[in-house]
Amino acid sequence: MPLREEFEKVGNWLFCWRSYLPLALIPILATGLWENRVTGFVPPLWWTLVCFCVSLAGLGVRIATIGFTPKGTSGRNTDGQRADELNHSGIYSTVRHPLYLGNFLMWLGVTMYSQLWWLVAIVSLIFWLYYERIMFAEEEFLRRKFGDAYTNWASRTPAFIPSFKNYQRPSLPFSLRNVLKREYSGLMGVVLTFAVLGLSEHLVVEGRVALDPAWQVICLVGVVLYFVLRTIKRQTRLLEVEGR
Repeated sequence: MPLREEFEKVGNWLFCWRSYLPLALIPILATGLWENRVTGFVPPLWWTLVCFCVSLAGLGVRIATIGFTPKGTSGRNTDGQRADELNHSGIYSTVRHPLYLGNFLMWLGVTMYSQLWWLVAIVSLIFWLYYERIMFAEEEFLRRKFGDAYTNWASRTPAFIPSFKNYQRPSLPFSLRNVLKREYSGLMGVVLTFAVLGLSEHLVVEGRVALDPAWQVICLVGVVLYFVLRTIKRQTRLLEVEGR
């Protein structure tokens, strides 16, 4: 099979399973925790909050994307490529794959927590190899569906590192309700990940179950928000927005 077709086939398969990437990283993160056990190192609260903010920045990129995009694009679907129209304004005028940029920053914050440079490098490499195929498959789909419109947009817009020289205002207004409907699970994922890291670090290094009071508050707020928004989404139409 020619490489172009092979890359697209692999990318489409990875696209359907992209939500399970964190499971593949668990053994690597566990290795980092074990090394900290050997050295007796527990990251201080201020460093944990710095890493948490990096992950929140990634979530912020996702929010800036989801808040302006129309229905049928930029989704969490895992059943195949989907695009009712070509996004090329707002954040999509600065970078072609903003959601994956957001995902990378979210995972960068998680791996920075250990303060192990080799762990950050390995996870970054795995992320790149994984998502490179997905991005290739997505772009092949868009190229076939939108033709010259896609080619012209892609030729002036970087794939992963944003450039603001060709920025265009979003074609739709920002929708907070759409963000709350689609990204509440992402916030919960970030909060729980750092809580688990903190609990695991104390358990592995010090042999005790502990969580800083600040994280106890953050977890409580995160859990309450998650269940409130989940209930609203499933039981009402308050978060529904026409065309989103």
